[in-house]
Amino acid sequence: MKIQYLGQMTFVLEIGEHHLMFDPFNFSNPKASHLPFEYEKIDYLFLSHAHGDHIADVDKIVEKYNPLIISNYELYTHFSEKGYNASGMNQGGKRTFEFGSVKLVHAIHSSSFPDKSYGGNPVGFVIESDEGNVYFAGDTALTMDMQLIPMMCNPIDLAILPIGDNFTMGYQDAALACEFVKTKKAIGAHYDTFPLITIDQEAAVKYFEERSLKLILGEPGTIFTL
Repeated sequence: MKIQYLGQMTFVLEIGEHHLMFDPFNFSNPKASHLPFEYEKIDYLFLSHAHGDHIADVDKIVEKYNPLIISNYELYTHFSEKGYNASGMNQGGKRTFEFGSVKLVHAIHSSSFPDKSYGGNPVGFVIESDEGNVYFAGDTALTMDMQLIPMMCNPIDLAILPIGDNFTMGYQDAALACEFVKTKKAIGAHYDTFPLITIDQEAAVKYFEERSLKLILGEPGTIFTL
């Protein structure tokens, strides 16, 4: 599995021949807008909640790739009414796709569209496939419900976690989140995009190391391999 970080909470996972994109904010993000985006296809577009820094570039991705949008019911309704290819799920639900399976899990955050209308409950995603199992937390605080994930899902190989603090959990809470979901490895996200979520990267990596965990950080555009 290849994983490309495109800034904030935007990621593309390549699982076999399938391309999964999460929370598109790459074209609108000043820290990532310079990056080339040359995927031949995006098959699935996952939306964790309705905030602008997670859905700003949905229209551009749909226009070019027409992926299947997977999200909570409110986001599904919003985008399906625009004529987009969308399918709703909700927290606790699990579903099988060509690349593997997806389970929607609890996230503690707010969720509203840029016009302030209700965006439904925020969610995280557990992606299970033959190439590995990834927990994409979305924007969330640390929650005891994370301890349910290893009880309900196959072992998590990697967690994608927000670490910027202020609007989400910080890196200290993210380390505990790794322990809750029983994984030793995390990619940090939702940090250094804006002044309020700027972190000390060296301190964050060290904090994880002191707990026998690995925090992977990279500039927007970095490609990781699971």
